[in-house]
Amino acid sequence: MFLDTAVTSIQQSSNSGFLTGLLALGIVLFLVVFLLIIGIYIYMSFAFMAIAKKASQSSPGIAWIPGVGPLIIAFRSSKMHWWPWLLMIGFFIPFVNIAADIAFAIFGVIWMWKLFEVVKKPGWWAIFMVIPILNLVYLVFVGIAAWSSD
Repeated sequence: MFLDTAVTSIQQSSNSGFLTGLLALGIVLFLVVFLLIIGIYIYMSFAFMAIAKKASQSSPGIAWIPGVGPLIIAFRSSKMHWWPWLLMIGFFIPFVNIAADIAFAIFGVIWMWKLFEVVKKPGWWAIFMVIPILNLVYLVFVGIAAWSSD
């Protein structure tokens, strides 16, 4: 009887230790990913601010708007100002918004292509932004476009 209670107690403590370790691992992974995302955000904001200055835009600080700042700089440089407004209408229509999301991704690549051409870099670099794993190369190309001397 005493031995059964001791074995059960040991099993419960080892299970709780495993769960605690698993929780700690999850928290550490979350913090690492969070810090990585913050680092990429800061890098991209500085890079797009430099690109906006190269493209002679009036407000390069717009690059710091999370999520849309770089796209705003890209579509201003591409001289296709009416497309985002047309696509925004699609976001409010049910079932059409899925197609609008896909179209917005396509135009994001087009705007980045034209932005790279404005700063005298190959436009095809923009294709890397939608290819999984290779979008790390895209981060390097954005840095080259921002801080190279041409």
